[in-house]
Formats: sequence, C-alpha cells, structure tokens
Amino acid sequence: MTKPANSPPTQDSGTPTAPPPPSPWRHYLWLVALVSFIVLFFLVPATSRTTQVTLNYSKFLKDVVAHKVKTVTLETTGAATGTLSNGTAYTTAIPAEAGSSLLGELRSDGVQITAETSGTSFGAEVLSWLILLSPFIIVGYIWWRMSKRGLQGALGVGRSKAKVFDEERPKTTFADVAGYEGAKLEIREVVDFLQRPERYARAGARAPRGVLMIGPPGTGKTLLARAVAGEAAVPFFSVTGSSFVEMFVGVGAARVRDLFAEARKRAPAIIFVDEVDAIGQRRGGAMVVANDEREQTLNQLLAEMDGFDPAEGIVVLAATNRPEVLDPALLRPGRFDRQVIIPLPTLPERLAILNVHARGKQLAADVDLEIVARGTPGFSGADLANLVNEAAINAVRASRDVLSAADFDAARDRVILGQREGSNVLIPDEQHAVAVHEAGHALVAAYCEKADPIAKVTILPAGQALGITEQLPLVERHLYGEDYLYDNLAVLLGGRASELVVLGQGSTGASNDLAKATDLATKMVREFGLSAKFGPVGYPSGGSMFLGEGGSAVSSRPFSEETQTILDAEVSRMLREAEQRSVGILTEHRDAIDQLVALLIENETVDGSAVYKIAGRDEPTGGGGVTVAPDRTPQAAGAAHTASSTASSTDAEGD
Repeated sequence: MTKPANSPPTQDSGTPTAPPPPSPWRHYLWLVALVSFIVLFFLVPATSRTTQVTLNYSKFLKDVVAHKVKTVTLETTGAATGTLSNGTAYTTAIPAEAGSSLLGELRSDGVQITAETSGTSFGAEVLSWLILLSPFIIVGYIWWRMSKRGLQGALGVGRSKAKVFDEERPKTTFADVAGYEGAKLEIREVVDFLQRPERYARAGARAPRGVLMIGPPGTGKTLLARAVAGEAAVPFFSVTGSSFVEMFVGVGAARVRDLFAEARKRAPAIIFVDEVDAIGQRRGGAMVVANDEREQTLNQLLAEMDGFDPAEGIVVLAATNRPEVLDPALLRPGRFDRQVIIPLPTLPERLAILNVHARGKQLAADVDLEIVARGTPGFSGADLANLVNEAAINAVRASRDVLSAADFDAARDRVILGQREGSNVLIPDEQHAVAVHEAGHALVAAYCEKADPIAKVTILPAGQALGITEQLPLVERHLYGEDYLYDNLAVLLGGRASELVVLGQGSTGASNDLAKATDLATKMVREFGLSAKFGPVGYPSGGSMFLGEGGSAVSSRPFSEETQTILDAEVSRMLREAEQRSVGILTEHRDAIDQLVALLIENETVDGSAVYKIAGRDEPTGGGGVTVAPDRTPQAAGAAHTASSTASSTDAEGD
C-alpha cells in the first residue's frame, strides 16, 4: 500500500517519527542578522556617495567667471552639484535672489545646466532597503528550512554522493574479467534476476538482497562490479563506504536514505558499495571504538536492506578485504544472502589474466606466458597487471617495442625484490661471502628430496637483498607435508651453514633467514602439531592485540608461561637440528660449494640447471616461485624483504 503524499516521515520500522529537532544555535542567527543590518545601514549610504568638495557661493561664482565649472545641476531646494573642469565633484548652496542673474552668467560661460527635483528615485530607495534587509531575509529562510528539515536538509549535505550509471555505462564486461568463473556466475545470476524476474518467480525464487565480495586487495572485486555495471540493463549506483561519513552526526544515515530512495525510483536497480567496512564495522565491543555517526549509518543501512519496509527490486553489491570487522547483523541472510570469495588467482587464472593484460603488446617469440604464470604464484590480478607494465617499461628502457622473456624476468624480480643494482656495490670480500651464502641455499635445496627446485642463483643486489636464490615449485601446493617443511627449514638455514663450513663464522647476512626459519618452526610447533613433546595442540597466531585503559596494544597469549617455555625449547631444537643437517650436507659436498662459488663470482647469475650439474643431480621440471636472499644489516632481521610467491605462509622464503 502506498503512503499518502502528506504522510509524516517514517523510519524503516514503519512507525511515524517526528523530524529531527532543530539545532539550538539557530537562535544566534538573528543576532548575526542584526549586526549585519547595522553595518550595512552605515556602509551602503557611504559607498553610494561620491567624493565631493563643498564650495561657498562666492567661490562658486569666481570659478564660474574663471571658466572652471564644467557642469551644474540645480535643485528646487537651492542646492547645486556638478563637476569642475579638472573632474572634481562639488556641491554648493545658491541663494533664491541669484536665480535669473546666475543662469545668465552660467549660459554666457558655456556651463552645462541641468535642473531636477529634489529627492532620491524610487528604484534606488527600494534597492537600498533590499540590501539593508537582506540579512533578515537570508536568516529567515535558513530558520524556516532548519525548522522543517534540520541542518542537513538546509545545507544539502544529506544528499547521496553515489554515481549513477544508467544510459552511459562503463565499457568493462565479464569478458574483461579473467578467471573467477564461479564468482562471475553468482553475480551474473543477480543481474539476470533483475532483468528477467518472471523466470525465477515461476520457481518461487526470490532475489538475493545483497552479494558481498570478499578477497585480498587487488583480486578484482571492483573490476567485477564495473563489469556488472557494463553488462546490466538496469540502473547501477556506485558509491564508496567512506562517502557516507561526515563530521555531522546523522549525515551518513541521511545519505543512505537518499541513496535507497533514488534507487527505488529507478527500480529494478543495483547499488555497489566499495570498501563497505568503512561503515559496516562491528558495533560496540572492545575491538572497535564506538562512533555515533558510523553506527547510525550502519543502522540505517541494515533497515534499508531488510527492515520493516525493505527495498524491493534493489540488490546491493559490496566489496571488502576485511570481513572480520563487519557487523554480524550485516552478514546474515536477508541482507547479504551471498558471500562470494575472490581468492588469489590459480595458475590457469593467472595465465588468463596475463593474456588480458598482454593485449595490444608485442611479445617476442621467446615469451611463454604460461611460464610467467607458473613463476608468479601468490600474485593478485593487480600484481600481474603491474608485472606486465614493468616488463613493458623495461623494454622501453632498452629502446625496444617488443617485450622479451628477459623483460618479464626482470619485471618479476623488480616487483618482488625491488630495483636491481650492479655488483660493484660489494667489495670483493663481501661478494665472496654472498656467493658462499647463496651457494649454501642452492646446494641444500638440490640435495633435499622434497625441497622446491632451484631456478636461479644470483649475487647481484636487488632492493635490500645482497643475493637471491630462486626456487620454483613443481606444482602449486595447497597442502604441506612434514617432510616438505623440514626440508624448507634446512634450505632456509643453508646459507648460514655454508658460511660456517667455508668461512668458519656466521654473518649478518643470515638475519632474515633466521627470522623466517624461526617463524616457520614456531608455526610447526604451535599451530601444526608437528612436535612430539608439545603434542597435538594448536594455538593459532595472530590473535587479539588490544588494549588497556592507556590505549596501548598488548599481546594476548592463550597459554601459560610453562607452555611457552616448552614451545621455545622445541623451536630451538628444530632449528638446531635443521642447521646440523645443512652443515652435514655441505660438509659432505665441500667441492660442490667451491665450484658453485667460483661460477657465481665469474658470471654473477647462475641458472638452476648449472646448480644441479655441479651437484650431480638430475634437474626436476616444473614452475612456481619462492625467493631467498640475505639482508644488508642486522636491523633488517625479522623484516620480510622478499615476497612470498606461494599462497601459504609455510613456504620457504629466506634471505
């Protein structure tokens, strides 16, 4: 049933409510108007007067005889005004007895004579009074608007900032979104429901109220929304979560109401809210600071999506990479009926994404995008777009229009590790130490059965890494066995073990190795239950980090000090055993270290096939990617200067 036009405003609960109370400070507006009136009362007449000189009658006659008077305007009151020959305005008073004789004198001297009645014109009077009364008119209008609609309505700040795509839509379509067929199917169904609702009505299906897209940054959530806007034959409203929040309490809720009101007028329609966590954060609790404006905005959004009078024919698409902070009331069915996960792309999806971004670019014959895709696990769609762009920039830097395989290789290192520097930044002793370190990583990986194969070893500094050992997994792993993890521990500590075997001492180059090996061993004990002494117990890391009355963050540990002591002892044992294993492997193959170190110093970069040849092992085949590289300084320990190329945090990424 439709509401009558003169019905009082209602909230979404359906109960009539009074308009918001006017702001109390509106009474001061009259004081402002009064002060403005007084200022204008004295200012307007002053600005309307021209600067004049006052002449007595004798001086006026002398100037007339001396031909200094150019014009004169005679008024019935006896006053006279005009201008002198030098352009100066004057005023004087003329006696009544001097009328006819003065006129003769003025005519004989060629003075322009004008006569007018006294007083100001009616138009000038009206204009002056309008200017004087304008403060009261303006204040009265604002008072009336605020009394009727409040401050938001008076200033227009409650209007929605959504961008509407109706006739002119983005050119992006689902064909431009590579991969994610499941996600595209779910979102395409929503569009189809709005376009052909009768098909679903026959089966008794109802349209989902909302679809929430969840995924890491750069995976294409906004791109999917643009594709929906490009393909939908219904109006599309696009808005960001932050555009609802203003300094005035209640503005966000007013904008939500206005947004849905506009969508109702154009229904069926789609509303897309990007970064919905800006307004959808969990209400109350210790984890989130209370905010009246944000909570009012969220409450209004909840009511609009599924309140007493929910919007019909409107579907809300939303995107976020922080689903853990969203309010449970927002996530329940009836509001966001579907939650679509947009994960990091798989190998086939990365290949499809690379093909999309390679359109319009000239690729050399040696470029195999499948190999590039295999070497970029863990890359998001945005990362892959950046990779192709960096490859193009690298080609332009070399004065070429065609992108080669070397360009993609350099671009991958640039994205993961940073700008590569020349080898001349290292003195000979440092270059030899880095070569020993990287040779240890590479040879331990070559002799460990479950370790990922070696693709490349280099001692050219890149970013904050002095050298790089690149491993390319045979397959894209989703599950990691205990033997694989122990082999990765050995590889991570292989650089330090090589320094101990060849140089007789360790160095700061292993600081990041040690940090990552410790993190991996801690996960194996604390989360994966791979310690017999600690037992099959799991304590997930990354728990709550809050708070205290002073506002400082404190770590929450879900176990006792005694348990922490056992955990530390087990982690230390695992790392010692891994180091002893690496030292044993490298001591047994001491000649192989010397050969690989000499080859690295000579060529600076060595292919994986050469490493396996020196090790006397058959080279595995496959693709994927992890890098290990030494840090520059001890302070860099614990900082991840190399990016993991796999989806799991347990993969071997070392120094």
